[in-house]
Amino acid sequence: MDETDTQIECALRPMICELNKLSMPDGSAMLMQGDTAVIAGVYGPIEAKAQKMIYDKASVEVVYSPLKGPQKINDRVVELYLKESCEAAIIVNLHPASAISINVQEIVDNGGLLACSINAACLALINSGISLKFTVAAVNCMIEKDTGNVILDPNSDQLQKSRAVLTFTYDSIKRNFISCQTSGRFTDKEFVECLDKCEQASTRIFEFYRDVVKKYVTAI
Repeated sequence: MDETDTQIECALRPMICELNKLSMPDGSAMLMQGDTAVIAGVYGPIEAKAQKMIYDKASVEVVYSPLKGPQKINDRVVELYLKESCEAAIIVNLHPASAISINVQEIVDNGGLLACSINAACLALINSGISLKFTVAAVNCMIEKDTGNVILDPNSDQLQKSRAVLTFTYDSIKRNFISCQTSGRFTDKEFVECLDKCEQASTRIFEFYRDVVKKYVTAI
């Protein structure tokens, strides 16, 4: 496989990010992946409530707000993955008995919403200046029902033809995957193929982070 083939296989939808979009949080980021868009804000470290205080490290709280109406069960699942992914990256021992709050607001969902939310939260953490062990990048993919092909970063129209949808989150140092969310049916071989392709694609997201930081370096 030559370099051109790899670039085609790892193609992701265009990404656009704007940092410091919100004035109140310590760090914020609005991220678009294709037509999917979310905005994330990070507050902290701040004083933790007594019932949530952890004396030897910071507690990480995540609130995910859907575009319309109250939270549903799926929104709680998004919160869980956001919390696991962000908590793995933050050096929580530096801030004992404090809280770090991450708020994510859905703007448009055109596929890959969980991945976009995790990436926006990571960019907001970078913007906030909170110490991180590494950055995290999430990649969404699907297995096409008829052909069995793996499609990276599919949109809503493509997802209607999916047999399975998978989202992987990787760290920037060893490229180990931190969290994985799946739905649908797939074989072990297909899972490994998705894992490998998403890992390759995560490199593009980490490169995007670096480009964003260079652009906003005076504001971080």
